[in-house]
Amino acid sequence: MSSFEQQWKQWHDEHEERRAAPHGFLAITGLHWLDETPRRFPDAPGEWRTGPDGVVVVLAPGEELDGVAAGEHHFGPIEERGDITVGYGDAKLEIARRGGYDVLRPRHPSHETRVRYPGTPTYSPDEKWVVTGRFVPFDEPRPVTVGSVAEGLEHVYESPGRIEFTVGGQELALTAFNGGTPGSLFVLFTDATSGVTTYPANRSLTVAAPAGDGTVVLDFNRATNLPCAYTEFATCPLPPRENKLPIAVEAGEQLPR
Repeated sequence: MSSFEQQWKQWHDEHEERRAAPHGFLAITGLHWLDETPRRFPDAPGEWRTGPDGVVVVLAPGEELDGVAAGEHHFGPIEERGDITVGYGDAKLEIARRGGYDVLRPRHPSHETRVRYPGTPTYSPDEKWVVTGRFVPFDEPRPVTVGSVAEGLEHVYESPGRIEFTVGGQELALTAFNGGTPGSLFVLFTDATSGVTTYPANRSLTVAAPAGDGTVVLDFNRATNLPCAYTEFATCPLPPRENKLPIAVEAGEQLPR
């Protein structure tokens, strides 16, 4: 393999390892929407509810979570896209807020989706899909509302600008969102392969922080599926309408098996 192929393989192997981690998205056994009515769920102990003061669980005698004994426990309000994790034997319970709603998502390492995960097919890495573009910042960051794979749910992301680039002589652009590390960006997109060889709802691409002159590198070989491609218990965002590319991006991850 070339150096480029070796670097890509190392990156994708590490990405697959994180995806199939014992408490990753493949281990989720349920997506439980919480409200003021106390309820029990088959994959978690206790009786759960939420309200203005946040999520509450009431554990019966003999029930416990790591560090939480029987009785009533308050987790407090959770910020949008925030989460709290508490242990439960070899499982973990994710308490999160998505689209203005509190949810409970148990993650059990023995879940069939994780145990039987066969890996994700990809296009062969090709340097032609490493594209140089230009980040064009907005005068002020803009809130962008996007849909979700979860019906009736919306997400709001802050967009600092757009990325302009050219493929095959065609001028293209993608609305970008703030990434997980300072200065970095990420984009959600679909293209002409979506629903054919790639997941129909979305793919994601992380972009390193722009250079001083605004130059960015879009390595579409590293376009990845979001968790919703693997589990029905996800609330993944959909791309903004303008991020539907009219070309076939034959790079990155394909439809899961």
